[in-house]
Amino acid sequence: MKADDAKELRELRRENASLKRIVADKELENLALKEIAKGNW
Repeated sequence: MKADDAKELRELRRENASLKRIVADKELENLALKEIAKGNW
């Protein structure tokens, strides 16, 4: 693997981890809003 490929792979992995955190946060937010909408708070 070339150095450029390794660098790109690291950057993509970092971006992927960041996006996964964003999706997880939004999923938790959606679940909380659904509970609030049901009146179970």
